[in-house]
Amino acid sequence: MTEGWAWTIFFLPLASFVVIAFVIRPFFNRQAELAGYLTIAAVAGSLVLSLWALAETRGHEGPIGWDSHLWFTVGGLEVRIGILLDSLTAVMAVVVCGVSLMVQVYSQGYMRRDPGYARYYAFMSLFTASMLGLVLARSILQLYVFWELVGLCSYLLIGFWYHRPSAARAAMKAFLVTRLGDLGFLLAILYLFFHQGAFQAAGLNPLEIPDIHAAAVGGLILGTGALTWIAIGIFAGAAGKSAQFPLHVWLPDAMEGPTPVSALIHAATMVAAGVFLVARFFPVFDAAPDAMTLVAIIGGFTALFAASMAMVMYDIKRVVAYSTISQLGYMMLALGVGAYAVAIFHLFTHAFFKALLFLGAGSANHATGTFDMRYMGGLRRYQPWTYWAFLAASLSLAGVFPLAGFWSKDEILGQAWLFGGPVGVTVFLLGAATAFMTAFYIFRVLFMTFHGDFRGGVEAEKQAAGGSVGAARADDEASGHGGVHLAESPSSMVLPMVILAVLSVAVGAIVNPPVELLSIPAHWLSHLLDYSLKPLDLDLGTPTITLWIAVLSVALAAAGIGLAWLLYGSRRKVAWKVDLPSVHRVLSRRYYMDELYEGELTDKVFYRSLCRFLDWFDRSLLDEVAEKMGWFGRNVGRALALVQTGQLQAYGTAITVGLGVIVIAYYLWG
Repeated sequence: MTEGWAWTIFFLPLASFVVIAFVIRPFFNRQAELAGYLTIAAVAGSLVLSLWALAETRGHEGPIGWDSHLWFTVGGLEVRIGILLDSLTAVMAVVVCGVSLMVQVYSQGYMRRDPGYARYYAFMSLFTASMLGLVLARSILQLYVFWELVGLCSYLLIGFWYHRPSAARAAMKAFLVTRLGDLGFLLAILYLFFHQGAFQAAGLNPLEIPDIHAAAVGGLILGTGALTWIAIGIFAGAAGKSAQFPLHVWLPDAMEGPTPVSALIHAATMVAAGVFLVARFFPVFDAAPDAMTLVAIIGGFTALFAASMAMVMYDIKRVVAYSTISQLGYMMLALGVGAYAVAIFHLFTHAFFKALLFLGAGSANHATGTFDMRYMGGLRRYQPWTYWAFLAASLSLAGVFPLAGFWSKDEILGQAWLFGGPVGVTVFLLGAATAFMTAFYIFRVLFMTFHGDFRGGVEAEKQAAGGSVGAARADDEASGHGGVHLAESPSSMVLPMVILAVLSVAVGAIVNPPVELLSIPAHWLSHLLDYSLKPLDLDLGTPTITLWIAVLSVALAAAGIGLAWLLYGSRRKVAWKVDLPSVHRVLSRRYYMDELYEGELTDKVFYRSLCRFLDWFDRSLLDEVAEKMGWFGRNVGRALALVQTGQLQAYGTAITVGLGVIVIAYYLWG
């Protein structure tokens, strides 16, 4: 593969965006379906090239060595752009393009009646291009540009139905919360920039990712303390994008966007970007043990924390959203205990079954007009294809043998146990408890949505809400989801779900089998990912399946499924919640984190303290200084104007006195 073909992976969806935004939408909006066809063709082309890139990286130590290109020079430092093609890049590109392709095909049926159809596909093309630019980037500054573009695209798509206040608020919330994390990432970049002297003395560029890796190994160029602060700054950015505690609050509200957007955000783009960022700079984290511990603890806690809230939500998309936060916590946990390849393996498998869960939720909404599971039920009789696909994704998420999620989740638990010490044992227990809760909440969704009897759809929801559609609905009636039509979704929606269901079942054993399987080497994906970092000589551990941990994780999953069946599947009258009202209230109110941020910090602490101080500083100091400078200028001018009399004898006298002063001064001090 040449560098030109690698750039084409990024430029195909970018070109699709340009054509849709500046040609199809303004001039051919009546043929808006062209936008969908063009996006699908562009993403399919990028997927083919990504698979080629993945094949090229096999057996290649380190990244494929293409030279970067000068972008601009600042302060004597060359800022360059280029492509860093290694196995991590190739795997991520396959995930992004593969999931995006399924989502774009699905969207043809889901969004076909929306008046913003062409605009939707323009944004989706740009979203895919931005994520591909991020994973291909060779420079940390280049990566940061695409990092912010991904954030912009998520803002545009979460607020796609901008005329609805809830969607506009959710988009703004996502944009602002992730900016907090991005500040840490920016500080890490600035820290590298201001230490360019140490890099340049070693012949390295502080903005080139391979050079940052080289500088981190051994701590010879930057000490452990400096690397720790850089790693924490990078993790802050990752925590914002990947919705890790305490910056998780934006992701559940992001459900206000169209369901296919949720599938793409949660499976392959924005939230996956945070995990990718930590993995991309794994050598920096590996050289900073304190930062690794922080990543592991935050990841383990987030996994359990988010799973607990998913157990009580009624909005099917919010349950799956909290599931995403929880599974991202698993990935961060794995990175924190040094299981670099295992974390990306779980990201890989998670992309397929999580996209399928969202698309299945969209299909259920297509039939019922609501996302509130209390007004669903019995859909397996009307949507058999959706039901079986959703069941496959649920089993995979729960970690049931031998589906895809089992292999990656089990390796995470195994690596946490092998890590040992207080940190390893703590995160192992957090991960094991999360495994039980995950199986419970996802089968609670399955039983409430597809089993039992149908409970009325959007009409029942309107009656319960006093004649208006409840807040749980996230889609617009203009998209054709406003009424009840109990039938299977169109083939354009079913086909992607079937493909993702097959991948959710088989991809784990195919890409990372524990033993050689039909000439497929054992753990080949893990070894492929590790091989790209082989020149750095890092201790990346050995992927393994521990039998007793595998048995334990399956038993926990079975217990969670069994409890969900007892509460929501086996009884004719569904038990909506366990009889613990105070606990249920805390979980359903999301531990009051939104009240803390929006009520206490923003409205009270932030506004009344910081904002009032800044207002006083602006009025009393900055404005006053500006006013005094203006007064000085005005009055000095008036004083000088009095001297300008227009009398030549006065000017001659002043010149004579001035020359006399100069002569005397020269005589005395010259």
